[in-house]
Amino acid sequence: MTNWIVALPIFNEQAHVNSVLDEVLRYAANVVVVDDGSVDQTPQLLAARTDVTVLTHENNRGYGAALQTAFQYAIEQDAEAIVTIDCDGQHQPQMIPQLVAQLDPQEEGKSEKYDIVSGSRYLAEFTDDKDAPEDRRRINFEITKQLNRRLNLNLTDAFCGFKAYRVSALKKLRITEPGYAMPLQLWIQAACAKLKIIEFPVPRIYLEEERSFGGSLDDANRRMEHYQQVISKAFEEVSSDCPGFSAFQEIGV
Repeated sequence: MTNWIVALPIFNEQAHVNSVLDEVLRYAANVVVVDDGSVDQTPQLLAARTDVTVLTHENNRGYGAALQTAFQYAIEQDAEAIVTIDCDGQHQPQMIPQLVAQLDPQEEGKSEKYDIVSGSRYLAEFTDDKDAPEDRRRINFEITKQLNRRLNLNLTDAFCGFKAYRVSALKKLRITEPGYAMPLQLWIQAACAKLKIIEFPVPRIYLEEERSFGGSLDDANRRMEHYQQVISKAFEEVSSDCPGFSAFQEIGV
């Protein structure tokens, strides 16, 4: 696989954007940034670069909305694959080629092909792994367990943003969730479309920085409630295409 893109959704990342992009460009020739309405110095830093494509949202629309823009760009560019990686320094760009290779591991003497290769911070332990904030770890564990049960998946990390997608598979999805709950809608639609999914172990890196989910979602209980609402809505959206999913809707966490 040679025609692939790396996409970074960015919002107010002036502290990391240049260093992360410099590192990403060591492993990828085609890099697109979706600036999701940044109001710090991020737009100016991006404007000074000529080595990446910048797509701009005039206003902040959310993490999921930024990824939707990146997906549409990959489709329009007729790319074979797209890798999504966060710009907060918590992913390791040197692993990008490994994620791409896992989409089509026939190149490694295997026969299986995958539509989504999803990074997992819990699939294996790395020497320098950090402990996740307790509320994030707990919510991730509970949501992952619920999705596995309801969708017959075998995920260990429902929320990792470090992923590789086969673009032909993305054309089968209708992602509309604009915020950080976008992966939940993604997994439900991917299961409905019978996409082939595999996880890939990545380090668990957490920096000493305060990160916000936005407003009331910084409260763990409200965030969990919001995630459950997104899950319920996503199941309703696929109910006509995947009537067998209706049985799973009655299963709790």
